[in-house]
Amino acid sequence: MAAEAVIRFAAMLAAAMTIAAVPASAQTSAKPDRTKIDCRDGANAAGADCAKGDAKGGTDTAQAGAVFLPALIVDLFPNPVVPPAPMPRPASATPPAGNQADPPPGGPIVSPTDLVAVQPPRAVVGDFVPDEVLVTVDGDAGAVQQIAASFGLQVRSQRQSRLLGTTLVRFGIPDGRPVGVVLAQLAADGRTQRREPNHVYSLQQAASIVNYAFEHIALDSKQASGENVRIAVIDTGIDDTNPALAGVIAEQFDAMPGVPIEKRDHGTSIDGLIAGVGALEGMAPGARIYHARAFEGGKSTMDVILAALDWAADQDVRIINMSFVGPKNDLLGVACRNARALGMVLVAAAGNNGPKAPYGYPAAFDGVIAVTATDAKDGLMPQANRGAYVFISAPGVEMVAPSGAGSDVVTGTSFAAAIVSGAIANLIHAAPDRSADDIEKALGATARDLGPKGRDNDFGYGLLDIKAAAAKE
Repeated sequence: MAAEAVIRFAAMLAAAMTIAAVPASAQTSAKPDRTKIDCRDGANAAGADCAKGDAKGGTDTAQAGAVFLPALIVDLFPNPVVPPAPMPRPASATPPAGNQADPPPGGPIVSPTDLVAVQPPRAVVGDFVPDEVLVTVDGDAGAVQQIAASFGLQVRSQRQSRLLGTTLVRFGIPDGRPVGVVLAQLAADGRTQRREPNHVYSLQQAASIVNYAFEHIALDSKQASGENVRIAVIDTGIDDTNPALAGVIAEQFDAMPGVPIEKRDHGTSIDGLIAGVGALEGMAPGARIYHARAFEGGKSTMDVILAALDWAADQDVRIINMSFVGPKNDLLGVACRNARALGMVLVAAAGNNGPKAPYGYPAAFDGVIAVTATDAKDGLMPQANRGAYVFISAPGVEMVAPSGAGSDVVTGTSFAAAIVSGAIANLIHAAPDRSADDIEKALGATARDLGPKGRDNDFGYGLLDIKAAAAKE
């Protein structure tokens, strides 16, 4: 009886918190569609309403095994605005989290060294899979089954996560209970360690000239090299037949094997800007790219991204490029913190959702280098996020990059992040023993100041200067 009372109280508390937590400034012009459409193969497909959707650049008919999520609040591609696309679902996956309050406006920030703003940052309010939760469990498969039975849940996937250091379980909610209620109920069970929604994340590409990045970041294209530096890229699928990627890709991993690949442009551009060869030479020719496909239709979920991060950690990479943005998620934060502790340099896009947008993650986590985008005149990309978490600026506006169709002109903090990842590969190539902490400090200390004097919310420390960073002890 006492346990039931605890569960009922937790449910009521979670429902109240869910209502209170909805921000007045939630950035959506229309109420998102919360309809669950679960088209899984096998037994789970029975009774589900499987609808047709037009994913951006995809087909009109829903793929088998797809799950269509509610409309995203985060704007994937602000130039131009497009309707939200259905989110395909892989056969198995992993979790996410939280909200906070307004980031400071553009201009100088109070504490540039530790990323602590005067007021706590307001995180992206992101959508999540409406009938799932992600939970780390202290116990074996038997304990997982007991938890599922006790709380009326389905075990949809479970695996041992290297970066989380525990078992990660994706529980399904078959009876329509709100995610917040289920999370509160699970908190009553001491075997559950962390409990998160299965948040949705989005790639940070804006619109669609020769690559001017070399000159602007003080990197001599004739001397640039990332030879044998291992870099993980978590992104869309790629066109590995593109000449710019010849000999560049060391290995590939598909974190969503049950979802057909429809688009390859974004991932191809990111890999090419980092380490492309030939006419579209990247920042770090000779680098070895370990590419994890974790996005389709511009979207992914937390469980898929965590699977890709675990795979990257197993490849002993030195750099992880994450050109996507989503809500603050405790599980992602732990994974990033542990990856950094293993010596990996984490680089992420700051986001393309405008000067008043909430903080974007993983960029806003401590230990992740948050990159914003500048143009050929070192002006800030208008769509760029602002905030105390922005660490450094790099070219990311109207650059030529390889794409699935050959090449394209690309814009976005996604591509600025790729420039920074490639530049860091040059530093590691020149000094393999250089630590992630030393690299981050050198980048901040040597960046060319832009905007207000000192570090600010628009440009961070300023424009990347890789020549100065290489000389910095």
